[in-house]
Amino acid sequence: MNKEIIVVDDGSTDGTRELILEIIKHQTDQNNIVKFFPHEKNMGKGAALKTGLKQVTGDIVIIQDADLEYPPEQYPALIEPILKGYADVVYGSRFLGVHRVFMFWHYFGNKILTWVTNILYNTMLSDMETGYKVFKKEALENIVIKSNRFNVEPELTAKVFKKKHLRVVETPITYYGRGYAEGKKITWRDAIPALFTLFKYRFMD
Repeated sequence: MNKEIIVVDDGSTDGTRELILEIIKHQTDQNNIVKFFPHEKNMGKGAALKTGLKQVTGDIVIIQDADLEYPPEQYPALIEPILKGYADVVYGSRFLGVHRVFMFWHYFGNKILTWVTNILYNTMLSDMETGYKVFKKEALENIVIKSNRFNVEPELTAKVFKKKHLRVVETPITYYGRGYAEGKKITWRDAIPALFTLFKYRFMD
């Protein structure tokens, strides 16, 4: 299976740019191509996804956060439903698989947002906010991302479920969540725009 790795550096200061440029300089395997797109300043996860998704040329798209809370070793399980022909979109659920046990209020907030999603879009997800969302490339056609920050997750979910023909499945994943001391950024405040986004796209494009 040929792979392309699209790296969007959203204004980081941790040496990512230098590391990726060094990798690109020495890459020789044309079946594993790294492409790099830097942002000069931090604009948020949604902005990074907008940049990265424009560059996709493959058949299956996996969104991977750089902090490795989601281990890439899970890719085979995530793409299996698509390869076997019974899914267009796969959600990796942190609550069905092995996960670090901590931060109750994050768990509670995720459950509330997922519950609202299920009511508004008549579905039965267990983890709407998961960072592991996998798409057949054509499933992303006509989905225009407008969010620049973390509310890109509910926006993507809303637009996926408004496309009634898409087959969405969930699969268990392993999740190693970080605490704030380890650099986690999302807080309870991010739940407010997430709720607004869910309601907005239920009744608007």
